[in-house]
Amino acid sequence: MPKTATQPKAAPPAPITKTKDVKSVVPFSSGDFVVYPAHGVGKVTSIETQLIAGQKVELFVISFERDRMTLRVPVRKVENSGLRKLSTRKVMEAALTTLKGRARVKRAMWSRRAQEYEAKINSGDPVSIAEVVRDLHRGASQPEQSYSERQIYEQALERLAHEVAAVEKIKPEAATAKLEKLLNAA
Repeated sequence: MPKTATQPKAAPPAPITKTKDVKSVVPFSSGDFVVYPAHGVGKVTSIETQLIAGQKVELFVISFERDRMTLRVPVRKVENSGLRKLSTRKVMEAALTTLKGRARVKRAMWSRRAQEYEAKINSGDPVSIAEVVRDLHRGASQPEQSYSERQIYEQALERLAHEVAAVEKIKPEAATAKLEKLLNAA
């Protein structure tokens, strides 16, 4: 009779400790707003140390309020993950200037353009995101967007508006209105 393999037992949850003084190594501190490319603007709620696979790992705990999500990013992986501080006002001004420009829509297949737009959104770069918003914005006199175009447009607009709101310390709704006003004036 063949022997059956037994499933390994699940490891107990890793103990969590709050780290108080790691400022010499850590680029962010608790309470800082940061941008994670795939999720947008979040707030560092704490810095923890967890025991993972027998190793002590320091983690940034980032809360994304609008998604009701918490993300833990290892301190050592900050650069590789793309986690960054909020953009400066100068970078945001460049993004807003991009919105005022002419739309540059390539004549490629929609599926190819959609991939490029998604990549720009997930890059986390406000100027790239502004390009997507500008290129997909439809004025009142222009034809209606397809469902997928609308989805990508709204995702890009929301990402950009949340970063503008965090940089200018205004509500996201006010930032969205500001962006739409710039788009309609262009």
